[in-house]
Amino acid sequence: MSHDDFPTEQPAVVTCGLPYANGDLHVGHLRSYTAGDVLSRSLRKLGQQTAFVCGSDMHGTPIAVNADEEGVSPEAFATQYHEQYRETFPQFNVEFDNYGHTHDETNTELTQSIVETLEDEGYVYEKEIKVAWDPIEDQPLPDRYVEGTCPYCGEHARGDECDEGCGRHLEPGEIEDPVSTRTGNPAEYREQPHRFFEVSELSEYLSGFLDRLEGTSNARNQPREWIESGLEDWCITRDLDWGIDYPGEEDLVLYVWVDAPIEYISSTKQYSERVGADEYDWEQVWRETESGEAGGEVVHVIGRDIIQHHTIFWPAMLEVAGYSEPRAVCATGFVTINGKGLSTSRNRAIWAQEYLDEGFHPDLLRYYLTTMGGFQQDLDFSWDRFQERVNGELVGTVGNFLYRSLLFAYRNFGGTPEAELSAEVEERIEQAVDDFSAAVNEYEVRKAGDAAVKLAQFGNEYIQRNEPWKLDDDEAAPVIRDCVQLAKAVTVLIEPVAPGKAEAAWAQVGGEADVHDVTLDAAFEPPAATFDEPAELFEQVEDERVEELNGKLAERVAEAASDDDADDDGTESDESTDADEADVSDELEPLLEDRIGFDDFEALDIRVGRIESAEPVEDADKLAKLAVDIGVETRQVVAGIKQLHDLDALPGTKVVLLANMEKAELFGIESNGMVLAAGEQADLLTTHDDAEPGTKVR
Repeated sequence: MSHDDFPTEQPAVVTCGLPYANGDLHVGHLRSYTAGDVLSRSLRKLGQQTAFVCGSDMHGTPIAVNADEEGVSPEAFATQYHEQYRETFPQFNVEFDNYGHTHDETNTELTQSIVETLEDEGYVYEKEIKVAWDPIEDQPLPDRYVEGTCPYCGEHARGDECDEGCGRHLEPGEIEDPVSTRTGNPAEYREQPHRFFEVSELSEYLSGFLDRLEGTSNARNQPREWIESGLEDWCITRDLDWGIDYPGEEDLVLYVWVDAPIEYISSTKQYSERVGADEYDWEQVWRETESGEAGGEVVHVIGRDIIQHHTIFWPAMLEVAGYSEPRAVCATGFVTINGKGLSTSRNRAIWAQEYLDEGFHPDLLRYYLTTMGGFQQDLDFSWDRFQERVNGELVGTVGNFLYRSLLFAYRNFGGTPEAELSAEVEERIEQAVDDFSAAVNEYEVRKAGDAAVKLAQFGNEYIQRNEPWKLDDDEAAPVIRDCVQLAKAVTVLIEPVAPGKAEAAWAQVGGEADVHDVTLDAAFEPPAATFDEPAELFEQVEDERVEELNGKLAERVAEAASDDDADDDGTESDESTDADEADVSDELEPLLEDRIGFDDFEALDIRVGRIESAEPVEDADKLAKLAVDIGVETRQVVAGIKQLHDLDALPGTKVVLLANMEKAELFGIESNGMVLAAGEQADLLTTHDDAEPGTKVR
C-alpha cells in the first residue's frame, strides 16, 4: 500500500460490505454497491489495476431464526438470497469481478487458518462468560435470539448491537432484562466458555492505523472514541449450529463478523485463481512482503452502520494474521424515502426488482444514488427528485449535448469534420480530466460524475455560443470538430456512473476498443472520421409517470400501516425485519394542547449561528462541543449530535441557536445555548438564504 495518488504500481481491490442473505434488495442497499462499482470503474479509468469483489454473508443468527420459521435449513434459506443477489447486481450494471459467499470452501478454509494464526500469536484466550439461556426450553440464545435493554443508553436492543439507540456493539451477556425472541420467555444468564480475541492489546496499532486511513472522515472519527474510551476484547464464538466451526471445536461456531470480512480476501483469491496470477495476483494485494512492506491498495465501501467492524475488529485481525491493512474505508450515509426513514416492514421502500419492473434504465438510478450527495451524507430518494435529476441533467444536459452535436456532425459532415481541435476545448477537456482524477483520489464519486456533466454543460454553451447552423461548412467544421471531441470526452468520463448509456454513446461516436476498458487518454484521441446517425440516449420522465409511482408507494405504505393496526389489535404478524436495518417509525408526536402567548415567544432569543468548530466530548457517547458564531460573539455549546453527524463536516454549517437558554454543565464542559434540531436523528435547523450569524429569528 503506497498512499500515493492513483494510479499506483500496486494492484487495488475495491470491496463492498457483504449483503446479508436475509431479504430482498432495495435502494438503500444499492447505494453502496453502485458507489463501489463507480469507484472501481473510475480507478480503472485512471489506469489503476483494480479488482472489484464481494459476496453474500450467509451466516449468523438472523438467518438461522428465519430459516427455522420457514422450515428450511439455514444453508437453503441463505442460498436462495445469494442467488437472487448474484443475478440482481448485474441488472444494475454492478459488475463484480468475483461474487462468492462466506459458506464456500475457500472462505471456510481461509477463516479457520486466520483464526489459528490469531491463536498461535497469543491473541486468543478462553473465558467463562454469561450467555443468555431460555430456562424453559433449556437452550442457549445467541445474538438475535435475545433482545432486551441496552446497558449504555437504555434503549431497546437486540442481538449483538443497540440498533435502536446508541448503535454500540454489544458483547454476549451485556443486554439487560433479556427475553427469548423464539419463545417470548424471560431469559437468564449462564456461564459458558467462549473464545476472545484480545483487541485491547492492539489499541496503539489501531490508533496509528486510523491516522493512516483514507476515505470518509466518519470512518476515521467514530472509531477514535471507542479506542480512547478503552477497547473491550471481542468474543469471537457463538453457541449456534450454523456458521464456520471454530478450529478443533464441535460445539462452537465463529461469530459472523469473523468470517464475513475474510470473504473479501477469499473472493479476491477466487478471482485470481480464475484469471491467473499473471493477470491479477491476490497475494500481492493482501499479503505483506517478506520485508514487512504492505501489499496492494485495499478500499472498502460500506454502510456507516458497520464502521466499527471495518476499522477496529477487521484491521486488528489483519495485523496479527500478517495481511495488508485497508488503505481506505468509505462509509455511505443512510437512504430515506420521501424524507422518512426507509422501513421494510411498512413497505416504505423502493425495491430493486420494483425499479426494474417499472422499465427504467439502471443507469438512471446509478446516477441518482451516486451524484445526489456526498459519500457520507444521508440521501433522500423520491420519484419527484428522480424525475428532476433525470430530466434536468441526463436528458437536458448530457443527452441534449451528445445528440445535437453528433446529429449535426452526421448530417453535415458524415462524421467528424477535418479540422484542428481548438486550444480552448482541449484545455477544457484537460480540466475535466483533472477534476475527475482529483475526485477519484478524494473518494468523491459524486464529483467524478459531476466532471462529465459539467463538461457537457460547457459543450452546450459552446455550441450555442458559436451557432454552427448559421455558418457555412468551412466555418462550421472547426466548431463541430470541437463538439465531437467534447462528446467523446463526456462519454469516457461518464462511463463509471452510467456504463450502459456510455456504451451506447461510444458506439454512436464511433469509438474503437471497449469504452469500459479505455483510460482517460481516450478523451483526447481523435474521434472517428465517420459514424452513423445518432439516437437520443435518455428519455424524459413524465409528470403522469411520477404521479403513478407516488400513488403506488403511498398505497403500499397505507396497506402496511393497516396491517400494523391489525397487529396492534391482537392479530399476530408474520413479518420479519431485515437484519441490517431497524425500522424507523413515521409516527409524529401529538401537538401540545397548551398554547403560549406572543410575549412568551418574544422572550426567546433565537439567533442564526455558524459552526466554527466541532469536536467530540471525551468519555461521552453522544455529546459534541461546538463553537458557534452568533455575530456578536462565539458561543461554546454542547450538543448530543456526535453519533448522528460527521463532526469534521460541520464547520461552516449554518444553524439556529437558542441564545438565552440557561447555561448548563455537561461532562465538566459549560454549554452556553442550545442548537435546535428536528427528530431523533438531530436534523440541524438551518436557513434557506444568506442570513448572517447573529440575525434574530422572528
